[in-house]
Amino acid sequence: MPLVKVEILKGKTQEYKKAILDGIHSALVEAFKIPDHDRMQRLYELEKDCFEISPNNTDKITLIEITVFKGRSLEAKRNLYSAIVRNLAQSPGIEGKDIFIVINEQPLENWGVKGGLPASEVDFGFKIEV
Repeated sequence: MPLVKVEILKGKTQEYKKAILDGIHSALVEAFKIPDHDRMQRLYELEKDCFEISPNNTDKITLIEITVFKGRSLEAKRNLYSAIVRNLAQSPGIEGKDIFIVINEQPLENWGVKGGLPASEVDFGFKIEV
């Protein structure tokens, strides 16, 4: 049940934004083995005066924050990073130097899900320790 937050500069097409969300989700399915239907993503577009970037970056800069259940291995995280970069390079054409990814891991008991249960008491039907 990853929660994905993406921040980009305002002015991109609907297709561009959809490609980002699809690329990230596909990488999560591949690397973290989440079910394909498990999708909770938000994309924020910021005006240039609200998004300071390094001169080394382009207007395609993409910040990605993923909040997940604690338990993924370093190998799974490496796979996720590379899959996101690969997918976003293919479509919509974002270079790796413009992609920043942060994973926030939370213990299962810090998630309230399925009508108010701690996630530590819920069977999600997929393995978290990948």
